[in-house]
Amino acid sequence: MSVFDTFTKKKDFIVCIDSDGCAIDSMNIKHIRCFGPCMVREWGLENWQEEILKSWNQVNLFTMTRGINRFKGLATALLEVNEKYMPIDGVEALSKWADEAPELSNRAVEAKISEDPIFAKALNWSKAVNEGIESLPKEEINPFEGVKDALIEIHKYCDVAVVSSANPEAVKAEWERFGLMEYVDLLCTQDMGSKAYCIGQIVKKGYAPENVLMCGDAVGDMEAARSNSVWFYPICVGQEQDSWKDFRNESLEIFASGKFSSEYQNELIDKFLYNLK
Repeated sequence: MSVFDTFTKKKDFIVCIDSDGCAIDSMNIKHIRCFGPCMVREWGLENWQEEILKSWNQVNLFTMTRGINRFKGLATALLEVNEKYMPIDGVEALSKWADEAPELSNRAVEAKISEDPIFAKALNWSKAVNEGIESLPKEEINPFEGVKDALIEIHKYCDVAVVSSANPEAVKAEWERFGLMEYVDLLCTQDMGSKAYCIGQIVKKGYAPENVLMCGDAVGDMEAARSNSVWFYPICVGQEQDSWKDFRNESLEIFASGKFSSEYQNELIDKFLYNLK
């Protein structure tokens, strides 16, 4: 039985919120200190470390591919390593799986180990990343300013779902530590399927698509919303505090009163995409 089976719609509207880089200021530190360095160690890429880590951070933090699933990011990085620096055995198999698999998680990659040794290395890397994230100084990871106040306001009018591609233990631990879980009705993470899949399952609980909104900081969040014909509210990189303030003071009322329009949506998306260029 999945969490979707036990979740019950309480209000007419629901706001879905991404975690890393959207509600929680944890994305940069996790990628810079954990994701990239763990890949370098797992594949022995120290000779080209500076260039590889710079590329990793650019792809995963500062461009239109910001926020992609960790295994998609890994496949992208290893394809580049294979092309520029050294051969990576099995990289085509990993890339094909990352493009096509319905679920990208440790559980899913573990099921592929018998097919190609690269999947065992990908699992080792992912576990090392999780261990690294768990050991990060807790005081260095916090919600963006204004997130808790916005959540309190959102929850007065809407159900709230966390929709994240991060690992479930880290997301739950962080949201509980910051006292945010009391304003959350549903927690969706990488082990439950893609963001698009999770939003689709949420809509099926009885919400009209125009009463569903996804808050996110990455193009993948926008695409997940679009694929389900629901609204998207962008949290702009480098402007997170202002984005949350504007949502609480303006966009939430527009959404919860049924006045969110295509014109308003396009204005938000134009600003969001310009900020990622």
